[in-house]
Amino acid sequence: ELLLATVNGRQNNISIGMSLVELAELLLELGAVDAMNLDGGGSSTMVVRDVVLNAPSDGVPRPVSNALMVWTDGGRY
Repeated sequence: ELLLATVNGRQNNISIGMSLVELAELLLELGAVDAMNLDGGGSSTMVVRDVVLNAPSDGVPRPVSNALMVWTDGGRY
């Protein structure tokens, strides 16, 4: 089982972000056993099937040269 989470950064009327302690508490509540924090900046964006699911703090997704990608070989997720 895989749990992926993206936290919106500080943006007026959208989000106040999260501290690392708050993120750890959230992941524990969601049942995470092991966790890794990858990025806390404006490049944090979650995209599923070409749809941006969060509100990137730059206002739009930032062009990046690397990404963590997850896919299946034909099954449903």
